[in-house]
Amino acid sequence: MSNALMATYKRLPVSFERGDGVWLWDTEGKRYLDALSGIAVCGLGHAHPAIQKAICDQASKLLHTSNLYQIPLQEQLGEKLIGLANMQQVFFANSGAEANEAAIKIARFHGNQKGVQNPTIVVMERSFHGRTLATLTATGNRKVQAGFEPLVQGFIRIPYDDIESLKNVAENSPNVVAVLVEPVQGEGGINIPAEDYLTQIRQLCDENGWLMMLDEIQTGIGRSGKFFSHQHQGIVPDVMTLAKALGNGMPIGACLVSGKAANLLGPGNHGTTFGGNPLACRVALTVLETVEQADLTTRAEVLGAKLLADFADALIDVTGVEEIRGQGLLIGIELEHPCGELVLRALEQGLLINVTADKVIRLLPPLIMSDKEAEQLVQTLSTLIRDFLTEQSE
Repeated sequence: MSNALMATYKRLPVSFERGDGVWLWDTEGKRYLDALSGIAVCGLGHAHPAIQKAICDQASKLLHTSNLYQIPLQEQLGEKLIGLANMQQVFFANSGAEANEAAIKIARFHGNQKGVQNPTIVVMERSFHGRTLATLTATGNRKVQAGFEPLVQGFIRIPYDDIESLKNVAENSPNVVAVLVEPVQGEGGINIPAEDYLTQIRQLCDENGWLMMLDEIQTGIGRSGKFFSHQHQGIVPDVMTLAKALGNGMPIGACLVSGKAANLLGPGNHGTTFGGNPLACRVALTVLETVEQADLTTRAEVLGAKLLADFADALIDVTGVEEIRGQGLLIGIELEHPCGELVLRALEQGLLINVTADKVIRLLPPLIMSDKEAEQLVQTLSTLIRDFLTEQSE
């Protein structure tokens, strides 16, 4: 590994040269089944022909002009997104962290407009919202924050999926202006809340004049079985952030607003140099059109249910498997023991997975995965889990 790079990643000993669909090939020609999608980014898989065409065609025309000028592709993408989400406006950025930064600024601006002293945002334990100073403060993981103090003020942290704690905040914290929450916690271990959790948050936000802000960076763009995970509950947030799968590998983030959050920001309140450039917007439009045309939201729902059932069958008699849970193609297999070493073992078997929260195998396969490829995933990973847990019990 080159010493020219800051050591901010503990990289696995592999370099990929090309991809096709759910498959990647390393520089030695070995093939790998990608069950992680670049951490929920490549929902359409690798080297998708529609994405290839969009990039090549747009690159031959125009990459960047800046937001000093009107950008028709940005306007088209904005109209498409607010139509899919039933929201009103969107700000485009380059990443999920930037989208969440915009959301945090909107919440504070909302509070200051209301005359709230020290506007405060409620965030959750085990959450992940990014690595900028504000978003790592919002993140519920002390490891992410350590060494970067002083952290940003203006956050209250409560347990995830605990509506009583949020009710207690409503009764005792007059400076609260917003709640920022993931519909399903990804980095926290594929934690899926009670079915009425988001609905109750929506109700509390309405009762208290708070903004309901949903981080759908990992759950959005069809992965959950709906275009956006909150649509399973039939609600609409005031703010929603997107990134990852929106560009299928092309960096783009989005912060959508509706209701109380609409029309808050004006010229000079926020900005970006690269956000919403013609290339990123052309690719994101192609992603949305492809997901719609191929009905990949339904595919994610069906395939996710199949994977959950198949893993349950394959691991039914295995001691040490705590829980298998998921929503669409967000799947977590929690073991009794820390299992980070399974990532390298899977790599040796030609399978790309991830372990998060120490004990949860996280699977985020492309939405285009076939039934046959899903069966290979279950067979390979189940064998690895069985062998690993047998070793732990010896």
